[in-house]
Amino acid sequence: MIRNSTSRKYLAEFVYGATDGTITTFAIIAAVSGASLAPVIILVLGFSNVLADGFSMAASNYLSEKSNDAVGGVNDNKHPVRTSFVTFVSFVVVGSVPLIPFVLLGNVEGINPFSVSIVATALTFLVIGFIRGYVARERGIRTALETLFIGGIAAGIAYGAGAFLETLF
Repeated sequence: MIRNSTSRKYLAEFVYGATDGTITTFAIIAAVSGASLAPVIILVLGFSNVLADGFSMAASNYLSEKSNDAVGGVNDNKHPVRTSFVTFVSFVVVGSVPLIPFVLLGNVEGINPFSVSIVATALTFLVIGFIRGYVARERGIRTALETLFIGGIAAGIAYGAGAFLETLF
């Protein structure tokens, strides 16, 4: 079951990786769309971000856990390799969701992949928040809406930055 002690132990890494992966990937999509750049740029930047940033977060998580262990920090029986693996996988898998509409619908007449990506991203934030609440035994609706709100702010900032920068160039 998802509420077991192992899933609870690595909940922070899942939430951190999945949320950051979704936010940073959608930020690229929103900024490129706001700047009215070619959709292929979304795929190039999006997938390179998912892989490179996912690895960077996993490596940082690993080094952080090792440092914590070295200085006698809180011993929560987390293994640095496992924490970094959970961070990487959640970042890459969940963070790829906003890109799926561009892969599957990029050339479909009459469908705007950016609009579909907005919906997919919002649903992803809700699911991450709900899982967080479920595993932590908190109110899933509250944690889902909280995650959606925070992710929505980040998405709005990215879109606004892209739209503003497009006016400068």
